[in-house]
Amino acid sequence: MSISPPSYKQNRLKQLRAFCKAVETKSISKAGEELFLSQPTVSLQIRALERELCVQVFERRGPVINLTPDGKILYELSKPLINGIDNLSQNFNSLAGNSESGELHITAGHTACMYLLPKYIHRFKEENPGVHVKLSNNTGKDGRVLLKADNVDFAVGTDAAEGDNMIFEPLFEYDPVLITPIDHPLAGKENVTLKDISPYGLILPPRELSTWRKVDRIFSEHDVPYQVSMEVGGWEVIKKYVEEGMGISIVSCLCLTGKENIYAIPIPQYFPTQVYGAVIRKGKFLTPQARSFLEILSHNDFDEICPGKKKFIAR
Repeated sequence: MSISPPSYKQNRLKQLRAFCKAVETKSISKAGEELFLSQPTVSLQIRALERELCVQVFERRGPVINLTPDGKILYELSKPLINGIDNLSQNFNSLAGNSESGELHITAGHTACMYLLPKYIHRFKEENPGVHVKLSNNTGKDGRVLLKADNVDFAVGTDAAEGDNMIFEPLFEYDPVLITPIDHPLAGKENVTLKDISPYGLILPPRELSTWRKVDRIFSEHDVPYQVSMEVGGWEVIKKYVEEGMGISIVSCLCLTGKENIYAIPIPQYFPTQVYGAVIRKGKFLTPQARSFLEILSHNDFDEICPGKKKFIAR
C-alpha cells in the first residue's frame, strides 16, 4: 500500500513561488496581488515551507519583512527553480533550435548604453530579428537588484560590479584621456603630468559620482592641487563645454566618437585602465539569446579610435 506524501509537499512549487514573490516585493500582500492570491493564502504557503524545513525565513516587523540567513539560502535555491519552470517553454524551444522568438534583457549604465552597446545590439538584431531586446539603463545598486532577482539576463558594466554573488567576465579595456580644446596650451603636448594639468579648470561630473572621487584621489596621492571650474552631468555635455573652451576634462576613451572638435591626450600613467565586461549572477542559467549576444561582444572588432583589449568568454 502506497502512502501519499503530506499535502504541503504536493504544493511545494506554489509555496516556493509565493515565497520568492514575497522576497521580491518585500510584502506578503503585494505578493498576493501579483499572484492573484489572498494575503492569508500566501502566508499559509510560506508557513508550510517553514514547517517543512524547520526554519524561519522572514523577520517580520509590522508590514516590513526581511529575509533571515536561512531565508536567503532558500531564496538562492528557489529562484532558479521557479525561473526554470516559468521559462520552460521558451528555453526548451530555444535549446531545440527554435530561436526565432524569445527575449534578451540587458541592464547597463548610461556610458555603456550610449557608447559601447549600440553597434553590438544592432548586429545581434540583424542576426536574430525575432528576438525582443530590452535594454535597461541602470547603474550600481539598481542594476544589482535586477541581477539578483533574475529580472535580466546579465549586466554590462565595470569590474567594480564584481562580488556580492556576481561574476565579472572582462571584455574590453579603455584608457583614460585628458581632453582639451584644440587651441589649448596642452593640446599636442606629450607626457602631460598632473602638474601640467593643475593650473587649468577641470570640467567633471557631479561630486557624488565616482569620477570626481577618482580624480581627487589621484591628485591627492601625488600631492598636486587641482581646480574644478564646472560640474556637468553627462559625457556629451562635458565634451561640448570642452569644445567651447570652458575647461578641460578627464574621460574614458570609450566616450570619444571621433567627431568631437577636441584634442585627446593619453594619461594612463596616472589614471588606471577601465575594464568593462559582463556581470552575471553566480549559477545563472544563460539563455541561448544571452549566449549569442555575449559571443558577439567578445568577437566583434572594436572602433579604431579607441581600441579595446578583448577577452573571449569561454562557456
